[in-house]
Amino acid sequence: MHSMNHWGGTFEIGAEATTDDEQSRKMDLDRATLSRQQLDETQQSWLLAGPQKSKKKDKDVDLGCLIVKPKLLKWILYAFLFSFVVSAVPITIAKPIPKHRKPPPDQYSQALHKALMFFNAQKSGRLPKNNRVPWRGDSALSDGSTLNDVKGGLVGGYYDAGDNIKFHFPMAFSMTLLSWSVVEYSDKYKDLGEYDHVRDLIKWGTDYLLKTFNSSATTIDRIYSQVGVATNGSTTPDDHYCWMRPEDMDYPRPVMIANSAPDLGGEVAAALAAASIVFHDDAAYSKKLLRGAAAMYKFARDPRRRTPYSRGNLATELFYNSTGYWDEYMWSAAWMYYASGNDSYARFATNPRLPKNAKAFMQIPDLGVFSWDNKLPGALLLLTRLRLFLNPGYPYDETLSRYQNATGLNICMDLQRFNVFNYTPVQLNHGRPQPLQYVVSAAFLSSLYADYLDAANVPGSYCGPYYLSTDNLRSFARAQVNYILGDNPLKMSYVVGYGNKYPRHVHHRGASIPHNGVKYSCTGGYKWRDAKTDNPNTIIGAMVGGPDRNDHFSDVRTNYGYTEPTMAGNAGLVAALISLTTTTGSAGIDKNTIFSAVPPMYPASPPPPAPWSP
Repeated sequence: MHSMNHWGGTFEIGAEATTDDEQSRKMDLDRATLSRQQLDETQQSWLLAGPQKSKKKDKDVDLGCLIVKPKLLKWILYAFLFSFVVSAVPITIAKPIPKHRKPPPDQYSQALHKALMFFNAQKSGRLPKNNRVPWRGDSALSDGSTLNDVKGGLVGGYYDAGDNIKFHFPMAFSMTLLSWSVVEYSDKYKDLGEYDHVRDLIKWGTDYLLKTFNSSATTIDRIYSQVGVATNGSTTPDDHYCWMRPEDMDYPRPVMIANSAPDLGGEVAAALAAASIVFHDDAAYSKKLLRGAAAMYKFARDPRRRTPYSRGNLATELFYNSTGYWDEYMWSAAWMYYASGNDSYARFATNPRLPKNAKAFMQIPDLGVFSWDNKLPGALLLLTRLRLFLNPGYPYDETLSRYQNATGLNICMDLQRFNVFNYTPVQLNHGRPQPLQYVVSAAFLSSLYADYLDAANVPGSYCGPYYLSTDNLRSFARAQVNYILGDNPLKMSYVVGYGNKYPRHVHHRGASIPHNGVKYSCTGGYKWRDAKTDNPNTIIGAMVGGPDRNDHFSDVRTNYGYTEPTMAGNAGLVAALISLTTTTGSAGIDKNTIFSAVPPMYPASPPPPAPWSP
């Protein structure tokens, strides 16, 4: 069988070779010339076949209103088919795939929405129209009006608890704690629709704290520590003797001043510095906060002003007495470092003398309890973060390593298996009144530490020879918060408005007096204080003091140890809830935002050597 020679010429091996020019001339010959040459049949069939076959002429297609070429019609049909496939196939594929849906709200996110509302109910001053607490109005618009160095007085801020006093020490701590929760879990707040709300609450507090000292100066010599007073057993109108709505107060509200405040000053510096990170997207406000924080930190660290702010002041000492200030020094230095990137703060925070003075490594159980008075456990965890994610090395690492070890031991002491504290939930204040504020703070630290370890790819922590996984840490946190939300012997929630069974006689002046346009006098409000009926106004989200060591709870308005909520308690609750919720699409912490101002901690690489020259 022979194959056709598509390139022309003879198949004979001995055929005479021709030049290109000759071959070209041969190709130009017409058919008559070629027919006269003596060619074999194969050559003739190849040369003559092409011209003998004529292409069929395409017939136009008549579509009635228009005539088109068949090729054009074919391309139109192909284009239509292609567009159909492109549009129909994805729809066909997508139909069997279920749509991504967020999981239903868990109990932690549901409680969080309510817990944040407590702060709206505690606002003092001229309230915004969107405050969302209908029974609250403007109040205390004359606070600090006689002060010459505070323009506009000390209007604003938050009432601390069920009375109408503004205690700046726990208020500042509450703002620091809220800010910390936002820095770590901003994506969760956004997914839950609470990001703007919680930032508004923080700003309400920090705007007020900036009024408590000369925040435009670089050096200050005083801070206002409190507005309003209460004297036990007094018959003179004040914030405890009177039972009045804050909107109706007409008695004197003295302002307390401190010329020495290493503890209060350290906490206010921490609050402003932490908030400056929260508001990093508002450069002007963030800078204002950091400038105020720097001035307050300098005041707090002044060696001539080391007397605790509450010492000798009965109006403060009976309620928010400070037991030390080295914990605030470590706490504020950590926040100042993260907010500014100035390594002098990091050097101080890791100076071995600081944890020695703070007794950080002595494993004293009470010093492992995070609260408005003791910031040590929070400071240790906050600085452990630095080691886990930036690993700064010498000269910081030796102290930071001990901080991480102390953090693990503090959390271990909270666990029931180690028998350090009694349990109903964990009794971190040894069965004294108002235990729940300490419980939620411990739950927050445990849950946050678990998230830190997960983000650093560390599977757990050690308690001496005992190993705790991150799941163990979260289980502890969940158990404590679940108890508060209703998983307890009484099957009641200790957060007002959450669940079907919760306290109805909250120790709170504004919530217990009807919002009916009637002004009740200082003692005229006693009938509402002593009434057996439920509060006429529901203070949504308020976490009350909690049960006693035997799980007994007295829902009586005058039993403030059981039924009074506090700013610090609710701040800890919010922080614990946002750390535990899994409702959102976000999981874990924001590793990087807190380090935005922190420069590289290693020295820059040296420049390359100059080119060698002989």
